[in-house]
Amino acid sequence: MRHSWRIFLYRNYQRSSIKISNPFQVLPKHSPSLLRSLSSSLHTLALQNCHFSETHQKPKLYNKTPLFARNFSSESSLVEPTNDPDHVLLVCDAFTKFDEFDDISKELELHSVVISHDLVLKVLKSLESKPEVAKRFFDWVLEKDSGRLSSKSYNCMLGILGVNGLVVEFWDLADKMKINGHGVSGVTRDRVQEKFEKEGLKDDLEKLKGVFARGSVDNSVEKIGLRVSRIVRNRVWGEDVEGEIKHLCAEFSSDLVKIVLEHLVMEPMKALIFFRWVEDSGLCKHDGRSYNAMARVLGREDYIDRFWKVIDEMKSKGFEMETGTFDTVLARFMSRKMIKEAIDLYEFAMNGANKPSAKCCTYLLRKIVVGKQMDMVLFSRVVEVFTGNGNVLTDPMLDAVLKALTNVGKFGECNKVLREMKVAGFVASGNLQRKIAFGLTRAGMNDEANEFVDHMESSGRDMSYKAWASLIEGHCVSGDLEKASDCFKIMIEKKGVSGARYAFELLVNAYCCKNRAMDACNLLHDYVCQNHLCPWQTTYKVLISKLLVQGAFKDALNLLGLMQSHGIPPHIDPFFEFVSKSGTGDDAIAFMNAMTTKKFPSISVALRLFKALFKAQRHDEAQDFLSKCPIYIRNRADVLNLFSSKKFSKDTTTTTVSV
Repeated sequence: MRHSWRIFLYRNYQRSSIKISNPFQVLPKHSPSLLRSLSSSLHTLALQNCHFSETHQKPKLYNKTPLFARNFSSESSLVEPTNDPDHVLLVCDAFTKFDEFDDISKELELHSVVISHDLVLKVLKSLESKPEVAKRFFDWVLEKDSGRLSSKSYNCMLGILGVNGLVVEFWDLADKMKINGHGVSGVTRDRVQEKFEKEGLKDDLEKLKGVFARGSVDNSVEKIGLRVSRIVRNRVWGEDVEGEIKHLCAEFSSDLVKIVLEHLVMEPMKALIFFRWVEDSGLCKHDGRSYNAMARVLGREDYIDRFWKVIDEMKSKGFEMETGTFDTVLARFMSRKMIKEAIDLYEFAMNGANKPSAKCCTYLLRKIVVGKQMDMVLFSRVVEVFTGNGNVLTDPMLDAVLKALTNVGKFGECNKVLREMKVAGFVASGNLQRKIAFGLTRAGMNDEANEFVDHMESSGRDMSYKAWASLIEGHCVSGDLEKASDCFKIMIEKKGVSGARYAFELLVNAYCCKNRAMDACNLLHDYVCQNHLCPWQTTYKVLISKLLVQGAFKDALNLLGLMQSHGIPPHIDPFFEFVSKSGTGDDAIAFMNAMTTKKFPSISVALRLFKALFKAQRHDEAQDFLSKCPIYIRNRADVLNLFSSKKFSKDTTTTTVSV
């Protein structure tokens, strides 16, 4: 039977052949009451599903109030609502404030804004001085419901682009208007022509004049394609439709087929019927362009089987998937959470001539890990096909995946990612090791942190001192100082002490912040004596100051000797403050002795301590300290002069008080 494919396609098409916007085109005459009943039912169906044919393509854009109003000539109650003047301001504000379309849609839903043709024109007029915002709004409406855009809307947007000097964007939109059958109005031409003349854009001015010389909408392949698409879209397919198309006497080519299919993007089944009919009727032999156009139409959830049939057919005939086709269909799959289908598409494209970029691989990996179920089989497939084509995984790719995991609270799953990437020969660099180590221990994921350490060791790349320090820092931030100490101990056992000073300072600071300076002091003594660790001077300074605050004077003194043994200048400033405010003469002598190496400290240290005691009004302690000093200090002229001046000052004060 000739054209047997038609029966199969037509049978499958019957359920979606009724077009809501013109509900009576295929119905016989009925009584007025029956028509009213059917119209009411269609009204309810429209509010629930917007367009029957769009059910499986676009997510709902409304909660209670739809963003886009629909018109039915048979129901006066469904005439487009009058727009609240405030809605123009709300829409303008939303598109100025937000860049992402999802955020914009939510904002408009929140205020129950209904997008109508009239509102589109008002918003564009309000945004004449903001071409970027106007274009964002225009593109959003074009994506959500291009039916809201009339020739007047296109001309309004075209004028905004032209008068604001966006020449490239102006001509891009003018070309799209021509394809869609819209002409450039005289008003728009005059406005833009004035701008082009003012800016001295002679070439563009001549081009604009040329458009009107030959007519902005001609009888070109674009116009014929639009006519054909209207015939197919507005009628139920049959011999009368075929005859009407043939009656156009058009010369069919892949370009014409491509244009028709682009206009039938919202009618996938009709597009497929037309696609098959054109070749079966001998009107046109399909090539890569027409196959890609058909694939872009079918690449959606409810036509996935037909999509792959066309794709496989295209490949078998030696045609390649275009980059634009891949990008369009992939975006549609991802918006519908069709991750597996997206990976299938990616594998197909990677095995073709037009391979996706590395950014696409990263994008897919991120989407996989943030899913409800982290499907590592899909993750592995993406990695395998990416590296199998001669590419290598990089640090920025892993970093992007880690950020995605963090955003959804699944950072603890990073070891799964590392294992899959290890199979492909990738091992994280030092900076990423630090990021992972800190992230795991900070969150208290100790088992995952241990697994990460094991993973790095099994990868043949030891963790650096900085990565170990990040592990320790994470434990400190989480408040688990015992785990931090254990981790430091393991690091010393594995790597030694040569690069451990940074990590040790982190550990000491954490203990001091928890008012556990004595524990930190004990750790320091243990690692210095047993492992020959040489802490930084800053580590000593922090610990000495904290010990003195907590009254551990003798322990702080002991650290001075360790500093000297490491060739580090002793940190003595906090001792002057401590002794002068709360110390005794014996404490002062002990401090001086702690600074002693070969002989008692210099006279300058003693003088500074005497002055600190006098400043604190502790004359008795100063006298006691003097009495216990060596004779060479007691007999120093500057020491005697200091005490004499203080004694005279004290006597004078006493006399004054007595009088």
